[in-house]
Amino acid sequence: MWRKVEAVNDQEAARFAQARAAAGVLFFDDGGRVLLVRPTYKPYLDIPGGYVEPGETPYEACVREVSEELGIQPTIGRLLVADWAPLPQEGDKVLFVFDGGILDDEEIKQIRFADKELSAYLFRRVDELDGLMIERLARRLKAAVIAREQGETIYLEHGRTVPAE
Repeated sequence: MWRKVEAVNDQEAARFAQARAAAGVLFFDDGGRVLLVRPTYKPYLDIPGGYVEPGETPYEACVREVSEELGIQPTIGRLLVADWAPLPQEGDKVLFVFDGGILDDEEIKQIRFADKELSAYLFRRVDELDGLMIERLARRLKAAVIAREQGETIYLEHGRTVPAE
């Protein structure tokens, strides 16, 4: 027998997580190095991507952000990582990292910072990520590289596998 459930009011909704979602992409060069970008609004390196807009899926946000930030439209592949990463000062977040594959030399030459959110890009080996970005982002990217190599998707919390290995 079905029971009717009343709509959730604002007070009840406040008890539930209201996470913001963001999506980024992991690109590589032909030497296996990861593409990192220098945001103009953050003191550390990151990967291309940004927040999901209303009515948009994380995948759509990733494609849009790459086009807006880098001025290129490469094929974006499968989901590598989903990371639950709340911060007290910023709120709850779910961060998605997709596989951008290998950018060839021609695509790399076409990179332009159209929206002025980024000021530079560089490629670095995975073992060089520590110290270039915040710790949990480095953990997230390392996990994404492993997921890509193993052909799987990995769930993380604060950049760490759950349950902890």
